[in-house]
Amino acid sequence: MELKTVGIPRGMLYYRYETLWKTFFEKLGAEIRVSDSTTHRIAERGMSLTIDEACLSIKVYFGHVNELIGKCDYIFIPRICNFGRNRDMCPRFHAMYDVARNMFRNSGQKFLTCNIDVLGGEGELKAFLSLGQSLGCSVKSTLGAYKAAKKEEQRVWKKKVQKQKRLLEKDVLKILIAGHDYLIEDSFIGKPITDFLKKSGVLPISAGIVDRDTALKRSVDMSPTCKWQLNREIIGGIGMYKNKIDGIIFLSAFPCGPDAMVNELMLRRIDGLPMLNLILDGQNGTAGTETRLESFLDIIRFKRGLL
Repeated sequence: MELKTVGIPRGMLYYRYETLWKTFFEKLGAEIRVSDSTTHRIAERGMSLTIDEACLSIKVYFGHVNELIGKCDYIFIPRICNFGRNRDMCPRFHAMYDVARNMFRNSGQKFLTCNIDVLGGEGELKAFLSLGQSLGCSVKSTLGAYKAAKKEEQRVWKKKVQKQKRLLEKDVLKILIAGHDYLIEDSFIGKPITDFLKKSGVLPISAGIVDRDTALKRSVDMSPTCKWQLNREIIGGIGMYKNKIDGIIFLSAFPCGPDAMVNELMLRRIDGLPMLNLILDGQNGTAGTETRLESFLDIIRFKRGLL
């Protein structure tokens, strides 16, 4: 196929599927362009483009989409509905592609998508075969690219999980961050929080960095009725790590519906650990958040006899 430039917004599911997406497109001969790390300017632009009711993560995401307009042949925005029964995605993930096409309908920018809806008969393999077809690639080359991308994704993820397991063996204060990776790893949203913890001599551990199949099974012990895929993985991660950490920070973006429900449930069901519920709303400045973090860490240190 003719070399195409595929733009990928650095937000939302990018942090989950970075390896899979990049490897897949590169194997098909496409050039990848990822938007820069989130800045205040990108976040502000996203906020100006979206409705007030959108969560902070979505607002930031569309700031990244805006950054790629006119800079690539296609902007890739997948439509992901579910991975099976009781494995739903937030409706925002269903709509992002359509919202972007409407939002930038006069820009001349082309968008690229694939549909993952297991309950509707469209699994990941079928979605990627359709994606390759959209780029004019043969079934054989697309299948080869997908298999290679999937293998690389699994290798990278396994290495990441093993690295965190080694961190858990360290004899330092460890705080479990129960939040989505698109919050924790974003340079504007969650990175200031993990950086502050590290400067305070605390090791942040992500509840989402875990063997996902095992976490889904463990999540039933905490909540047998939770139907949100990403939240179930985090819940399962809490169950797997809670005896190895000193406290939990529930990190969410206002006004995320699934997080509002699931985090409140966890706060009521977990005993014996200090917990802090942090809801980020895009306000400028970090002084208020740092004050809450300092107080939380003082409680933990006092409990461990370090104060």
